[in-house]
Order: sequence, then structure tokens, then C-alpha cells
Amino acid sequence: MKKVLILGVNGFIGHHLSKRILETTDWEVYGMDMQTERLGDLINHPRMHFFEGDITINKEWVEYHVKKCDVILPLVAIATPSTYVKQPLRVFELDFEANLPIVRSAAKYGKHLVFPSTSEVYGMCHDEEFDPEESELICGPINKPRWIYSCAKQLMDRVIWGYGMEGLNFTLFRPFNWIGAGLDNIHTPKEGSSRVVTQFFGHIVRGENISLVDGGAQKRAFTYIDDGIDALMRIIDNKNGVASGKIYNIGNPSNNYSIRELAHMMLTLAAEYPEYSETAKKVQLTETTSGAYYGAGYQDVQNRVPKITNTCEELGWAPTTDMKDTMRNIFDAYRSQVAEARSLMD
Repeated sequence: MKKVLILGVNGFIGHHLSKRILETTDWEVYGMDMQTERLGDLINHPRMHFFEGDITINKEWVEYHVKKCDVILPLVAIATPSTYVKQPLRVFELDFEANLPIVRSAAKYGKHLVFPSTSEVYGMCHDEEFDPEESELICGPINKPRWIYSCAKQLMDRVIWGYGMEGLNFTLFRPFNWIGAGLDNIHTPKEGSSRVVTQFFGHIVRGENISLVDGGAQKRAFTYIDDGIDALMRIIDNKNGVASGKIYNIGNPSNNYSIRELAHMMLTLAAEYPEYSETAKKVQLTETTSGAYYGAGYQDVQNRVPKITNTCEELGWAPTTDMKDTMRNIFDAYRSQVAEARSLMD
């Protein structure tokens, strides 16, 4: 019976992972977060041990539970582009500095560290597919603070790899645009405060225009959360140590669409739902610049497609959810929240 420590257990990945663990295994989950709204009834599950806390404050609790548990997943991070541009030091302090002691504790106590890297570490890589073992990691100039997230995450990957050379059992996983219910709050009206699917969804339910940054030509490979969790479960299980010392892209190369295509797809689907159809008719697609939307420190990547050969072969995994089903699952999940999200207009 594994004991799994999830820091950031109320986050997007954290709550989906906890649900899957508690439903399909006999593992124990030890979770820390500052809120519980995504966890719902999971909080009362007999194998869920929740502690309300902050990794930057409750350091003794964290170290004790790293020592106590078998697998450590530090999922606490800032991952919204507007914050990279406006508050880069906050990103570095939380995503790198606050996570470094946890990495060191995992090394000290001989635990399996499963660490969330990011597709952003590849930066402006020119490869058609991003290869975790071969692709160059390319960041923009210093005066574009957007890159502090990519750079901080890359440095953490290198530090973890270094600890691996000294015996740390680790796996780095790189999610490529995982989407699903609970990604961000659709009740957040401010543009740039959440990831793209949630942002567009909030605009649709409120009948607001959707802004396409730099025309929306940039593409992303979207991955349904359940597919991502499937791969993550195999990494945590780590049968015969297959995932130890590895870096895995976890994404769906078949779901590669431009942001403009995504907006059209969402509006077309919204028309099929009575809850969304009336407000969706009011939505216009408008164009804006990245500078106007995010600020002068932003820079974007035009294409970001994962090479998943080693993920599929070594973990016996493959993504199975296409974009149409992914979007329909999200639309279904939010039906009950429409009135609440719409009330933000008042």
C-alpha cells in the first residue's frame, strides 16, 4: 500500500489525481493545500489525510510527510502567463525556491520524487516535435519576463537530474496543455487570469467577446485530464522501476489546434447546449496584441507538439480522448455552474 504525498492537492492535477487514486487503488493520500473547494467529498475519504497549509510556512509538516510517504508530488506552482509577466519574482520564489527544500528532502530520505516539469521548458524550440532527450530548450531575452517560468522550471529539472546522479529516484513529467473541469475558475472575469480554455468558457457563458492574442494563430496540443492522469498513475506505480530517472512528455499530438480554431470549436459546441446557446450568440471574436493583453514582457510560442514515443512504450500508455470529446466533457461538467458564472456581469 503506497503512501502518496500530494502538495497542492486542491489544484487541477492534484484533485483529479487524488480522486483516481482513491477510486482505483488501496493507496493512502496525504495532501496539503490552502483551499479545499475542488476536493468536495474526497476530503472525508478514509484514505485521504488532508492538512490545510502552505509549503512556504508549514515546512516541518512537509519534511515529516516526505519522510513518511513513498512517492512525493510537489504540485504547487504558479502557471498563469499574466503572472509571469507582471510578477516574475513571485513565480521564481514559489516555483523554484519554495520547491527546492522538498526536492532536497526527497533526496535525503530516499523517496520517489515525481516532479511536474512543463512543456514550457522547451520554450521557443524549433523542432516539429519536442523530444525530452534531444530538443534544445530556448528562452527569449531577459527583458521578456514571460520566460521566468520556463527558466525556473528548467533549472529545477537540472537540479533534480543532478540529485539523480547522486542517487535520487526521480521522474520528471511534462504536461502539454492538460485541460478539463476544474482547470481554473470560470468565475474569474479578468482576462489573462486563467488558462485559455477556462478563459474562453467564462466569456461564452457571460456573452462576452473573446480576444485572440496576435490573431490566435499559435497552436497548442491539448490533452484531456483523464489521459494525463492515466500516465501519471503508471509513473507513481513505477512497475519494475520503469519510470525512475526518466523524463516523460505527457500530451496528445493529435489534438494540435490553433487558439482561433479552439475558439470556433467552443462556440460551435456551445450552440448545441440550451445552457450556453443564447449567450454564445453574443460572442464576437476580436483581435488584440500580446502587448495589450499580457503586457510588454510577453512572448509566445507558435507550436508546441510533444514527442511521446518513450512515454507510450515504457509506460504502456496512449492518449485516447480526441478534442471533440474533450471539449464536450468540459461543457458537460460546467453546466451546473452557469448561473453562478453569469452573475459576474451584474
